Amino acid sequence: MTQPFELDVIYDWNTCEPAAPVQAVRYVDETLRDGIQCPSVTDPSTEEKRQILRLLDQIGVHHTNIGLPGAGPRAVADVTLLAEQIRDEKLAIQATCAARTIEADVRPIIEIAEKTGVAIEAMTFLGASPIRLYTEGWDEDLLEKRTRVAVRMAKQAGLPCTFVTEDTVRSHPTTLRRLFTAAIEEGADGLCLCDTVGHVNPAGVSALIRFTRELLRGHGRKVRIDWHGHNDRGLGLYNAMAAIEAGADRVHGCVLGIGERVGNTSLDQLLVNEKLRGAIPGDLSGLAELVELVSKACNVPIPVGYPVFGRDAFRTGTGVHAAAIIKAINKGNDWLADRVYSGVPAGWFGRQQEIEIGHQAGDSNILFWLKRRNIEATPARVAAIRERAKAGNRMLEEAEILELIAAAS
Repeated sequence: MTQPFELDVIYDWNTCEPAAPVQAVRYVDETLRDGIQCPSVTDPSTEEKRQILRLLDQIGVHHTNIGLPGAGPRAVADVTLLAEQIRDEKLAIQATCAARTIEADVRPIIEIAEKTGVAIEAMTFLGASPIRLYTEGWDEDLLEKRTRVAVRMAKQAGLPCTFVTEDTVRSHPTTLRRLFTAAIEEGADGLCLCDTVGHVNPAGVSALIRFTRELLRGHGRKVRIDWHGHNDRGLGLYNAMAAIEAGADRVHGCVLGIGERVGNTSLDQLLVNEKLRGAIPGDLSGLAELVELVSKACNVPIPVGYPVFGRDAFRTGTGVHAAAIIKAINKGNDWLADRVYSGVPAGWFGRQQEIEIGHQAGDSNILFWLKRRNIEATPARVAAIRERAKAGNRMLEEAEILELIAAAS
């Protein structure tokens, strides 16, 4: 909660320049499709996928890609199960499915939608860059034909459809204009611009979205623009934020940024930043649970320094830092304690400030640690912990501290 004195204790340079108006953006999760294409992750069990879906819905993610049923019977079974879950549990999150622009991929989506009664959005994708055309031996006539067939199939079945150009950021404007026009003429509800290989920078994102907006102006109906980025240059999050600023309607990402090669835009980091800029009014305290679940289900360890959800994100053993946090807590003000040494309020995202004991700690760390666990801070206990901490080169583990407490009792 914003406190009355916030403007007195924090001077925010982020607000010194005029900011773009906060617009309504929708978020598309790709964890269970693009995310599990990462060669090092484990495909979650069906029950884990169901729980991931529930948590995505609880934190207010608008759409989720539940798979590519054209991949085979196992994919069909998983997609059907998740679509039924959305129907039976009356989840607000909306299902999408990926499909190549071929009948064999679009058909299973239509069949699952008919079976479950869930209007699954078909995300029909096609490579459009010159390097891909040269490698595959394709020409633009073939691409246009495939675009029209796939979009027409989905729309004739009564399903929403987004036309996805792979490697959009390295595609020629004339090719994009031809394919986008074909998709719009066949009734596509959206166009998805992709940085499939992590090539683009924020300036390129803005230029591409401007180009697409200008093309759409002449078509006389509302067509959504999606942004889907990868992180090969470490620019995934920045590019997603640039896409939002440039006017994208939906932005895609994966929890923990998992995905092909080095991964996709990190959905959790994007949601954190969107919350901080005031674009998400809802409660994101369940985000930590979602990140932990995806980490476990996909066998992807969370780096200790990973923003917000890494072990060390809100953890300090430095005496000066800890002392300031403790003083804020002693003032009886959790809002203050969550911000005095943190640019991200831990409590907003299901975390809390943690004070540890190591060689840089002061007695304030020790006293706080003991108080939080309702352990009496006798002089003998404090001295024993201090001596062990100062003699070491790392943070003390809880079991070590408890042993010292028992020995000093």
